[in-house]
Amino acid sequence: MSRVLVVDDEPGLRRALSINLGARGWDVTVAADGAAALEAAASTHPDVVLLDLGLPDLDGLEVLAGIRGWSPVPIIVLTARTASADAVDALDAGADDYVTKPFAMDVLLARLRAAVRRGAGGGDRPAEVVDAGGLHIDLARRTVAREGEPVRLTPTEWHLLQVLVTNAGRLVSQAQLLREVWGPAYGRETNYLRVYVGQLRRKLEQVPSAPRHLITEPGMGYRFEL
Repeated sequence: MSRVLVVDDEPGLRRALSINLGARGWDVTVAADGAAALEAAASTHPDVVLLDLGLPDLDGLEVLAGIRGWSPVPIIVLTARTASADAVDALDAGADDYVTKPFAMDVLLARLRAAVRRGAGGGDRPAEVVDAGGLHIDLARRTVAREGEPVRLTPTEWHLLQVLVTNAGRLVSQAQLLREVWGPAYGRETNYLRVYVGQLRRKLEQVPSAPRHLITEPGMGYRFEL
């Protein structure tokens, strides 16, 4: 039985999808907002995610990025937004497919089955939790603790840390960091990286001036060392 996580803020649609998918043999988990979606993705490990973009707490693209930061699970965006730019943004952010409301249930089911088939060959699941010295980084739940104490990060700080941690031990170029954290229009604003890496060091490193984990490769980029 394949597991699907349905994320939508409309109670009627959540109920309809839960009934229809459940009747067709799917194991269905539902979430009404972004925070619940991230928690459910981490705890249930679905085979596919059906994600609405218009959520009450987080933008759907933030949820997509949060899941994609640690999991290769297929994600189908389900939304009432019809502008082509929304589809492009979702696909660029890591969505596997895009379905607009209203939709035909048989078409949605076909898309779900195809996504699960593609995902079945996706390889090993990356680590969700990373422990590095006194740092405990939960990529699925988007939380960080230092010596057991929670650390509050801004969304940009978290996104930057997420990219570095998922590439732990490897050099991540300045251009790649700018593109992944700030977007494709950014490529030369290396001062952004200096500022935000400095902020992360002050929050996460024991000795910010002599970092152990957030390493600068001068003129090239940054590495996260375990």
